Amino acid sequence: MTDIADFTARLTALTDGRASTPRVKDGIMTLALDVGGLTPDRRDGLVAAIREGGLTVPGVTDVRIAQTAERKSLRIIAVASGKGGVGKSTLSANLAVALHRLGHRVGLVDADIYGPSQARLMGSEDQKPQARDKKMIPVTGTLGIPMLSMAHLVEPGKALAWRGPMVGNALSQLIDADWGETDLLVVDMPPGTGDIQLTMVQKHKPVGAVIVSTPQDLALIDATRAVSLFTQAGVPMIGLVENMAGYACPHCGEISDPFGTGGAETAAGEMGMPFLGRIPLAIDIRRQSDAGDPPAAGEGVHADAFRAIAQKVAAWLDGTV
Repeated sequence: MTDIADFTARLTALTDGRASTPRVKDGIMTLALDVGGLTPDRRDGLVAAIREGGLTVPGVTDVRIAQTAERKSLRIIAVASGKGGVGKSTLSANLAVALHRLGHRVGLVDADIYGPSQARLMGSEDQKPQARDKKMIPVTGTLGIPMLSMAHLVEPGKALAWRGPMVGNALSQLIDADWGETDLLVVDMPPGTGDIQLTMVQKHKPVGAVIVSTPQDLALIDATRAVSLFTQAGVPMIGLVENMAGYACPHCGEISDPFGTGGAETAAGEMGMPFLGRIPLAIDIRRQSDAGDPPAAGEGVHADAFRAIAQKVAAWLDGTV
């Protein structure tokens, strides 16, 4: 037989401090056990061991364990642009992949309700999310990254003629899904500064925003508007990414700049926000994206470019914890 003091000491060692101090009244032992982050097998094994040990305490006839899980704060990064066609979705997918490879428990939401593309980019077009307790369960994309997109819910090619409130509700269902152990959500925003952007900043409160632009003056003008929206809403700027920055001829290797060069870095400096880096205009990025194989999942110069941006984002996040 084991007295209560000995059992309490063994309980602390057994559970790595996850269990509360046990109480005994009328032969019933009660305690709380934090099961957050445990696998089902580990959780069930701990519960069984605690019950078995508790029943060795003199006078204890029953052991009741309240299993709790600390609610995690899901941090959201909004990836946005002032206009379409600047590579925001490609950057979002590869940022999520690169952050995952850096060790973050990251998920991906395609908030571009009218023009979803993440299912294609992440190779998950053939999957449909299930539901549990009125919450969607994400599907898995590249490297097992949990993700959700309207492309997982509607027929391919079907247009969604939804008004603003319906779009806002759809976004909330995607973000408020059952993300499990995910603690960082990369949200691929639709381009522009409309209803869904307002819903995001007001209701879901991103911890920061990444703005994507090409070096072109017209794109930078629109990017400035996106920065203004997030700034007015009190969302910190993580930084600006220059996409389609330089094209290397596959035949001669000569570098040309069809969209200009350095414009995004200059604009970031003028707006007083960090410049996160450049992604080149490369046919390999386009091919891999179309094939559902994000370059950031592999190795090479393009993977390195996305990884360098992810490292700066991760460093920024570490400073906000």
